[in-house]
Amino acid sequence: MFYEILAEPETWVAIAFFILMAVFAWFGIHRTVLKTLDHRSERIKGELDDARRLKEEAAKLLADYKARHASAEREAEAIIASAKADAERIAAEAKAKMEDFVARRTKTAEGKIALAEAQALADVRAAAADAAVAAASTILSQSVKGTLADDLLAKGIAEVRQKLN
Repeated sequence: MFYEILAEPETWVAIAFFILMAVFAWFGIHRTVLKTLDHRSERIKGELDDARRLKEEAAKLLADYKARHASAEREAEAIIASAKADAERIAAEAKAKMEDFVARRTKTAEGKIALAEAQALADVRAAAADAAVAAASTILSQSVKGTLADDLLAKGIAEVRQKLN
């Protein structure tokens, strides 16, 4: 039976395994393996810490960019509102200036019309005065003769001109 157990390949695999473990223990291979595993564990832990730190930094940057984006949108809306207000103010000023311009032009035109009327009235009076003087001159020259006629004629012409102008 003992020989039968020794004939089994699994038995020799088990014996070789225990001998190999004894050799590893003798040379301290288990310490080397444990150190390697510890180093690897520390490296993985460091990488995880770095990944966590990078994730936090990325979250902070994302929040910062979102805040900047919102601020830029508010600033753009303020600029648009300001531009609209400026445009409305400029339009109102232009309308007021146009109304003022039209009022001044109307006043100037009315002044020119009044001046033309006054000039026409003066021209009509002058023409009427000239006609009256000519008529008086003709009547007086036919009815009065001599130096007295000339004096009266000159005096009457001067009075008529003075009153009509």
